Amino acid sequence: MPVDSPIDEMREIVNDFILETEELLSGLDQDLVEMEKSPDDLNLLNKIFRSVHTIKGAAGFLGFSQMVELVHHAEDVLNKLRHGELKVNSKINDAILKSVDIIKLLLTDIKNNDIKDIDLSGILSELTDILSGKMSEAPAGKEPAPKKLGEILVEEQVVTEEQLEEALESQVPPKLGEVLVEKKFATEDQVQKALSKQGAAAQPPEQTIRVDINRLDNVMNLVGEMVLGRNRLLQLVSKLEQQYEDSEIIGTLNETASHITLITTDLQLAVMKTRMQPIKKVFSKFPRMVRDMSRDLGKEINLELIGEETELDKSVIEEIGDPLVHLVRNSIDHGIEMPDERISAGKDKVGQVRLSAYYEGNNIVIEIKDDGKGMDVDRIKEKAVEKGMITPEEASRMSKKDVISFIFAPGFSTAKKVTDVSGRGVGMDVVKTNITKLNGLIDIDSDYGKGSVISIKLPLTIAIMQSLMVGTGNEIFALPLASVIETVRISNDDIQTVDRHEVIKLRNSVLPLVRLGDIFRISAENSKNGWLYVVVTGVAEKRVGIMVEKLYGQEEVVIKSLGEYVSPKGIAGATILGDGRVTLIVDLAQLFEIINTDKGKDARFKMT
Repeated sequence: MPVDSPIDEMREIVNDFILETEELLSGLDQDLVEMEKSPDDLNLLNKIFRSVHTIKGAAGFLGFSQMVELVHHAEDVLNKLRHGELKVNSKINDAILKSVDIIKLLLTDIKNNDIKDIDLSGILSELTDILSGKMSEAPAGKEPAPKKLGEILVEEQVVTEEQLEEALESQVPPKLGEVLVEKKFATEDQVQKALSKQGAAAQPPEQTIRVDINRLDNVMNLVGEMVLGRNRLLQLVSKLEQQYEDSEIIGTLNETASHITLITTDLQLAVMKTRMQPIKKVFSKFPRMVRDMSRDLGKEINLELIGEETELDKSVIEEIGDPLVHLVRNSIDHGIEMPDERISAGKDKVGQVRLSAYYEGNNIVIEIKDDGKGMDVDRIKEKAVEKGMITPEEASRMSKKDVISFIFAPGFSTAKKVTDVSGRGVGMDVVKTNITKLNGLIDIDSDYGKGSVISIKLPLTIAIMQSLMVGTGNEIFALPLASVIETVRISNDDIQTVDRHEVIKLRNSVLPLVRLGDIFRISAENSKNGWLYVVVTGVAEKRVGIMVEKLYGQEEVVIKSLGEYVSPKGIAGATILGDGRVTLIVDLAQLFEIINTDKGKDARFKMT
C-alpha cells in the first residue's frame, strides 16, 4: 500500500480511529485476562469479539492492511471460541494477547505517521495453528448458551439466517436491533418483542462527545478567575456588614453573594468533573502485567482491583501510572514468595495483591497491599550502614518507619541480584519523584513475614486547591492543604536543639523543625502570647514541621504562574486573596530540597 496515502488525506478520520482503537485496546488486555479465568463467560467473549471486529472494520476502511490481516486472524479464533468450536486455554490466550501487543505497535506507527511493515509470520502461524486445531483442545461438554436476539428472531421466522449474518457484519457499533430495522429486515415492534423475550433492554443512544483538552483547560482557567472574584466579593460583603449592620440592602447583598458562591462552587465542581477520568484507565494495564510477570517468575498471584470507578484529574492520571507500575512490580517480585515458600510459611500458595482507590476528603488514596513476606527492617538497616548513609549507632536508634524510608533513596536496593524486573535501585526513586511532583504523600506499613501496605494520597486536581494560609513577619503564605498532616500549637519551651537543629517531640517521635521566615529571609515577629504554630507537612515519605507565627485558616486558591523569568526556589506560584493582596504559594517539594541541602549530610536531621 502507498505508505502515506491514508495518513495524509484523512488525518482527522485517522485521529478518531487512533483514539477509538486505543480505548478498545486498553480494555482488551483486562478482558482477555478475565476470559482466562472465566472461559465460559459468553458475554465477555462476545464483548471481546465486538471490540476486535470494530478495530478490523475501521482499519479496513482506512487501508491499514497489516492490521486488518492480523485482526482478521484473531477475530476468526475468537469467533470459534464464542461458537464453542474451541475452548479457552492459556496457549490460545497467549496468542491473542500477543496479537493485541502487535496491534499496539502498528497503532503507534500510525500515530507517529511512520507506517512500516512488521513481520507477522510468527503470530499469523500461531493463529493459523489454533484455527486448524494444532494448538487447542476441543471443548468438553458445555451448557447451552442463552439465546441471543438474532437467534430469537430467526426462530420466530422474523428474519432469515442470511439476513442475520448480513446484519451482524454491519454492526459497528454492535446494535443488532438498529441494524435489522435500518435494513428493513424487521420492524421496531418485532425487535422490541424479541428483546423482551431475551430479558434485555434496548441500548440507550450515545451520551458522550470528545472535547479537546485545551478547551477544557481554558474553561478551567475562567472558573479559576471566578473563584478569585467570588473570594473578593465575600471579603467586601463582610466589610460592608460590619460598617452598615442595620441596612436592609446589606441583607439582600449577602443573599446574592451566597447564591453566587453556591453557583461558583457547583460550576467549579462541574468543570473539574469534565477533566476527571476513572482510574480504571490506569488499573486496566495491571491484570495483564501481573499475569505475565507471575508466569515468568513461576509464582501464582491473584490480583484484586477495587474502586476502578474512582475518578481523578487527567493531569494526575498521566503522572500516577509509572509509580503504580513500580510498586506493583515490587509487590510481585520482592513481596510475594514462591508457592513452595508460601506453603512452608503456612500461607495459601496463591499470593494476593490488592490495588484499591477511594476518596478521602479532597484527596484520593491509592493502596497497594500484598500478603507476601514484607520488608526486612534489619536487612534495610544493614544495607544503609553498608552504603554509609547512617552509622550502626544511629541505625539502632531509628524507628521502623524511618528505616523503611531509606528504600526511596536513589540507588538503594536490598535485592541480592539484579533481574529484568528489579534490583537496580531506581524504581522507588521514580515513585518518590512522581508523587512529589503531585504534592502527594506516600506511607508504607510492613510486617515482616505478613505483607506490606503502601498508601499514596493525592490531590484530586492541581489547578484549584485548598490551602492553609499562614503568616510569618508581615507576609502571608499558602501551604497546599493536601500536604498538611496536622497543626500543633507550641511554646518556645517545647523546642529542643539537637546538634544545632531545632526539633520537637511529637507523640514519641522526633519531628525536625524549620522556620518559614528563615527560609525566605523574613524577619519574624515575636508572638505576643508566647505561642508558635507548627504545621506538620509531608511530601512523599518525608515529614517536617514548619514554624509560623499565625494561622489564618483554610482558603480555596487558584495557582497563577509567576512566569519563566521569575521562579524563586520553594515557590510554586501566586494567588490573589479576597482583599486583593497577592500571596505566594509554597512548593513544599522544593522547600524540602532546600531544607535537606541546608542541613547537610547528617542523616539524623534530614526530614523523617
